[in-house]
Amino acid sequence: MTTKRHALLLFSKPPVPGLVKTRLTTQRGGPFSEADAAEFFHRSLFDVMELCLQAIDQLEAEDAAALAADPEATRHSYDVFISTTPAANVAVMRQTFEAAGGWPRPFIYLVDTGATFDDHFDDAFRQIFDAGYDSLLSVGGDIPLMPREHVISGFRWLQYFLETSPVGGIIQAPCQECGVSIIGWTAATPIDHQGVYYNMTGRPALDAYVQKAGEKDIPLASMTPVADVDDMSDFAHATTLARAARYSHRFQPDLYVPQRVLDWIDWKGIRVGTPPNEDRDSREGIDV
Repeated sequence: MTTKRHALLLFSKPPVPGLVKTRLTTQRGGPFSEADAAEFFHRSLFDVMELCLQAIDQLEAEDAAALAADPEATRHSYDVFISTTPAANVAVMRQTFEAAGGWPRPFIYLVDTGATFDDHFDDAFRQIFDAGYDSLLSVGGDIPLMPREHVISGFRWLQYFLETSPVGGIIQAPCQECGVSIIGWTAATPIDHQGVYYNMTGRPALDAYVQKAGEKDIPLASMTPVADVDDMSDFAHATTLARAARYSHRFQPDLYVPQRVLDWIDWKGIRVGTPPNEDRDSREGIDV
């Protein structure tokens, strides 16, 4: 029986005040203290991990059913990696997750190194592929509204590319600002992150990945955008989406609700507001 090994990578900083989500702080024009911004990210990190683990549980259940129907079918296994930097922060990240307790599977911790963000990303991917994994799907810790289905679909696409393409393939979901919230590829895919984030031409990250794929005719599958949370506009958007998800969950029980983030938002008494709309019928005039 053939086994394909897949890796889910959480590529993230630990939730340390002053280190994460600084654009939400008063020092950068936001409303939150450094401690509050880190607490938001802490909760987002855990919500992201929970939804990823739920997605992997579903993938494993489907795999078990396929093997029960056909013992000669390919087996798919999944492991979860958490990568951060520098080495001292690996211990901080480990303590952060272990202090919460109750995680249903172990995590493998990595320290990624390099001179640029691109180098760090490449190093994390390289370590995982060198360990014998066939595909890798990477997510960040600031996308608590990511649908579970994106993780499931992402791995299914990577499995499809493993079966059908000699150069594997790429899976991505864009963010709201010309970048990506999810990125991954197979071990044989001839691509890296160089020039994607650290570039002097102003080329957006999403365009960079697409260009790299096109230059080598690498298959690329795109999922619907997933907004990350960097500034207050993103935070307001995420807050309204989370509240909508909480209500809709009554009627869509499969919808993931980032409850840790919502609990903190509710506890802080945060409300999202927009300017009053005094235009009684904007269709009669010019849209401005």
